[in-house]
Amino acid sequence: MNKIKINDRAELEVAASDDVVTVNETQIGWDMKQLPNGTFSILANGKSYLAVVDHVDRAAKQLKIKVNGNNYEMAIREPIDQLLQKMGLNIGNARKVEAIKAPMPGLVLKVMVTEGQQLKKGDPVLILEAMKMENVFKAPADATVKAIKVTERKAVEKGEVLIELA
Repeated sequence: MNKIKINDRAELEVAASDDVVTVNETQIGWDMKQLPNGTFSILANGKSYLAVVDHVDRAAKQLKIKVNGNNYEMAIREPIDQLLQKMGLNIGNARKVEAIKAPMPGLVLKVMVTEGQQLKKGDPVLILEAMKMENVFKAPADATVKAIKVTERKAVEKGEVLIELA
């Protein structure tokens, strides 16, 4: 059974099949259809809900949805995640952090970090100008700046490593 934490508060035990969802050992009859505009129509225990998926982070097993206009952030722990946690292992912390690469040719406008600097997920790292737009690159996860491979005002090619993280 999956454990789902909603908005960093309530944690529910959830299992789903085609026509029944079990939430904290209570069965709920349900039906869900995706609408042409990308939203979902959900019928659960005779009530109708309209849901929109705003963001999915498969690696972190997190998603943001809007149900009838209310925002929800959900963190999902599958049975393997729960077992690893019981064993004192956190596989999320063991993930390898990838280098930051240029997604397209451009010009490095500003490097906002130094080698050895500790970063938190979402910290700004550098600004790349491409196609007359400034793109702020952010740390994809908590990491340490291992090496800076570019300098300001330097042109870079698509796929070029800009910053190595550890």
